[in-house]
Amino acid sequence: MTNTTDMTNKTNTATAGSTMPGTAEATANTGAARAPELLVPASSLEVLKTAVIFGADAVYIGGEAFGLRAKAKNFSSAEMAEGIAFAHAHGVKVYVTANILAHNGDLEGARAYFEELKHMKPECPDALIISDPGMFTIAKEVWPEVEVHISTQANNTNYQTYLFWWKMGAKRVVSARELSLKEIKEIRQHIPDEMEIESFIHGAMCISYSGRCLLSNYFTGRDANQGACTHPCRWKYAVMEESRPGEYLPVYENERGTFIFNSKDLCMIEYIPELIDAGIDSLKIEGRMKTALYVATVARTYRKAIDDYLESPEKYRANLNWYQAEIAKCTYRQFTTGFYFGKPNEETQIYDNNTYVNEYIYLGIVEQVVRADAENGAATGFPRLLAQITQRNKFCVGDEIEIMKPDGRNIPVRVQALYDEEMQPVDSAPHPKQKLYLDLAETEAEHGQQTQPGRCDLVQQYDLLRVANNSQQTIENEQFRRG
Repeated sequence: MTNTTDMTNKTNTATAGSTMPGTAEATANTGAARAPELLVPASSLEVLKTAVIFGADAVYIGGEAFGLRAKAKNFSSAEMAEGIAFAHAHGVKVYVTANILAHNGDLEGARAYFEELKHMKPECPDALIISDPGMFTIAKEVWPEVEVHISTQANNTNYQTYLFWWKMGAKRVVSARELSLKEIKEIRQHIPDEMEIESFIHGAMCISYSGRCLLSNYFTGRDANQGACTHPCRWKYAVMEESRPGEYLPVYENERGTFIFNSKDLCMIEYIPELIDAGIDSLKIEGRMKTALYVATVARTYRKAIDDYLESPEKYRANLNWYQAEIAKCTYRQFTTGFYFGKPNEETQIYDNNTYVNEYIYLGIVEQVVRADAENGAATGFPRLLAQITQRNKFCVGDEIEIMKPDGRNIPVRVQALYDEEMQPVDSAPHPKQKLYLDLAETEAEHGQQTQPGRCDLVQQYDLLRVANNSQQTIENEQFRRG
């Protein structure tokens, strides 16, 4: 299979702050290396549970205020408490974001918010993610024992900054996206061993320095640093000369204009050895507005890649094609390695469009598996199990879809029948968030035989259902894979 990540930086001339790919494995001692945490975003309770089941060591979420994703669904207090309890029951930590750049009017509300989090029942969050010194001070006054992680918004680009926050009482600092692996490794060498480094390894890249964008506020009055970014970096732009008002001069890339600020997405799935060798403690996925399908796909792929490498570098190398194929099944804008191997060049931008590549469509998560028989409307001649979902996109009886399992398996199945909430048969699922019961059968069973519908081991709670997006342009996908 062709390489699914755009590694244009791989061919760049190394700069003074770069480490060329492929050098870590010769020096890495996986027996002595710290096993990194896999940190996954969650926009809702459903997505949190998906992240936990599909391999996260920790999940970061936002409440209804003080986070930088105001447009995300975010968590009510009740949902947050339920999510924390669920995560802790599975041995997973939960970090809550409070990383706005606060104004005077935010401070008293923040104090009350931290007080609420401190006393959350049945369990409180494991850490707060903060960027503003004022918010940090209030958090420590209200909740002295709380673990605080310093957000990437704080422009953490050198080891003296890390040491400053360590002396202030921070446990972890999130590295700026503008750092190379060489620079991160130097930071690791200058800070206490107990201090943790967290770094983004996958997801969208902000065009502004450490995410401190002013464009959204300028154009729309919605402040990115207060959680209301409208993503103007993804818009199409033209040039207008001052003495010719109203006369727009296109910046030619193609006939549709140019997207001059539109960065490719970060992807480091091929460089787990280098990330571990740099001394990064927490490998962070971007995407706190993403769907359960995106989170499941990325979490599952990185979970396997990390575990495989720690078990055996040879196993990791042998499975690279699988990682590449799976990571390409989530939505993305083409991939880059960002700043990790040196300063990005013009090939890390996408100038001709602002669309995602989307190879699969999310249908729903299996909420429970129920037994159906002739008495409750599903007359088949034998009892069987049906998967209950809340449907997210349209599909029909007879469609071939895929069960995505946390253990890495993707099981192709056919929708044999659909039933509504009253267990009455329906032909399709056209209504968003309609509760449905699915009768599924494998389309490629072992030994070449069709399996019996409703097989008890076919589908389980928290499995995800997805379908290939046949409308996606194959040419566009191949262009992505080679960059």
